[in-house]
Amino acid sequence: MTLESYILAHTSPEPDYLYRLWRATNIHMLHGRMASGHLQGRLLKMLVQMIRPKTILEVGTFSGYSALCMAEGLDEGGMVYTFEINDEQEDFTRPWIEGSPWADKVRFIIGDAVSEAPRLGIVFDMAFIDGDKRTYRETYESVLSVVRPGGFILADNTLWDGHVVDPAYDRDPQTHGIETFNDSLVDDDRVEQVILPLRDGLTLIRKR
Repeated sequence: MTLESYILAHTSPEPDYLYRLWRATNIHMLHGRMASGHLQGRLLKMLVQMIRPKTILEVGTFSGYSALCMAEGLDEGGMVYTFEINDEQEDFTRPWIEGSPWADKVRFIIGDAVSEAPRLGIVFDMAFIDGDKRTYRETYESVLSVVRPGGFILADNTLWDGHVVDPAYDRDPQTHGIETFNDSLVDDDRVEQVILPLRDGLTLIRKR
């Protein structure tokens, strides 16, 4: 048994609906591994149960797996506002969200969260960033502006498969975007943060 298998065997199982979504994502989507999956999905749900937000902003819906995991952890009356900039995702993702047990807790929006989320006029308790890595810094600034003091931002893929410490990827624009974001947090006195080496790196950020 691998360490990863051991971890999953000792982690609460994902609901069958989410397992079927994960399977369908990996079968039908070009980059299926982008979906959060069992381990990160259970963590997202638990973090929501710990933080107990009323409003969550997600940047980058993809197939909807992470949005549904967060919605699963919400108290009654809570809402996930999830933005997907790629309108080609809609035909796959919308039916999975609207057919889920948590459909009443997810608002799926096709559009650019950087420009559109502030127009909602909502102060968010929590946010999950999983969009274009090349513009992570710009996305973060926009998200930070709509998250309440004491609120939390989660940023995915912040170790980028180890590329952030591999000189071979110094000229890769996505790696550069992640590195710029990570470096900027070090001196950002508006927040405190910790990187978890989970899957591809997950940074937990608390707005002071």
